[in-house]
Amino acid sequence: MKIKAVRARVFEWKGKTVPPQGNFCSNAMDLVYSKSETMSTFRFHSWTVVEIETDNGIVGLGNVALAPKIAKAIIDEYLAAMVIGEDPWDYEYLWQKMYRGTHAWGRKGVAMAAISAIDLAIWDILGKSVNKPVFKLLGGRTKEKIPCYYSKLYRTDLNEMQKEAQTFLDQGFKAFKMRFGYGPAHLQQGVVENLKSVAAVREVIGDDTDLMLECYMGWNLEYAKRMLPKLEKYAPRWLEEPVIADDIDGYAELNQLTSIPISGGEHEFSLYGFKQLLDRKAVSVVQYDTNRVGGITAAHKINALCEAYSVPVIPHAGQMHNYHLTMSTLASPMSEYFPMFDVEVGNELFYYIFDGEPVAKDGFIQLDDNTPGLGLTLKTEFLKDFNIIE
Repeated sequence: MKIKAVRARVFEWKGKTVPPQGNFCSNAMDLVYSKSETMSTFRFHSWTVVEIETDNGIVGLGNVALAPKIAKAIIDEYLAAMVIGEDPWDYEYLWQKMYRGTHAWGRKGVAMAAISAIDLAIWDILGKSVNKPVFKLLGGRTKEKIPCYYSKLYRTDLNEMQKEAQTFLDQGFKAFKMRFGYGPAHLQQGVVENLKSVAAVREVIGDDTDLMLECYMGWNLEYAKRMLPKLEKYAPRWLEEPVIADDIDGYAELNQLTSIPISGGEHEFSLYGFKQLLDRKAVSVVQYDTNRVGGITAAHKINALCEAYSVPVIPHAGQMHNYHLTMSTLASPMSEYFPMFDVEVGNELFYYIFDGEPVAKDGFIQLDDNTPGLGLTLKTEFLKDFNIIE
């Protein structure tokens, strides 16, 4: 079996979107003077879909959400030629070839995300070629089913947040993640608003349900140090990305300062990067995303590394590429989960492009032992809502 062709297409959403709201989610742009709503920088309303075809007719699907047009250019101009004509079972060789072949200008960010898309498609091919789901190739089933936490509680009207939390509590979820809407630029009023939102959600879900708190890089070290003591009484399971991703010293200081575990890694891009975080004891929970970190080949190694450090891995976002890794390792106790929803931030596009994503039932998701590969197919229902760039 040899790789015959690589096709990368950008799916640009032109359908209905939810309009932006003020203080929807704190983010790294909050401290920068801006005339527009700052979360717009982190919205992504397009997605790159990669299809790799083998000479025996198998087609593997991969995807990348970061800077899709740039990722497509990297795939078309550099990565495709590195894998065409090769045996997909030589996945480690192909990964190293892509990583080292782009090392002078790649290593992290969009280049690594583009490598991830190729790697995902290769693993989809491998599973399909032996009629096995990808998680069976990675170690098999380590859980009867995967516990997941509801993760769409963005900062809105507090009554609306409470209604949303109650709706999904009634559906059986035992863990929730909410976003802060305010950071250092909002001064003491923002501190008060942040605490109000945590109290409002905790009031609904009770003390016997996990509550996770996300800053999305919107705070800084000084502000986080002021907030942490005020948050401890709410017993959060973790505080996510309190500072920008490059501030490893800040992560390490915060993680030693408080009883609240500090989590991160959504914006880390390599095995070496995660080793640095773990060596520094900078995070107590690792949250890579498989379609950013180098694909399944890299993520499988990060799982083993985290297991050795006794640090749990709970990948960013839902999505099948993450679920297969979570199912196949004891390093991952649970998964993040978003329901299908109107297009808002951009994560939602995954469900408009692909079929096969499991729907949570009673706070759990299940993977099928008999669906080969990643278990995804391209959806045709919403094609009219996309502008597709070949």
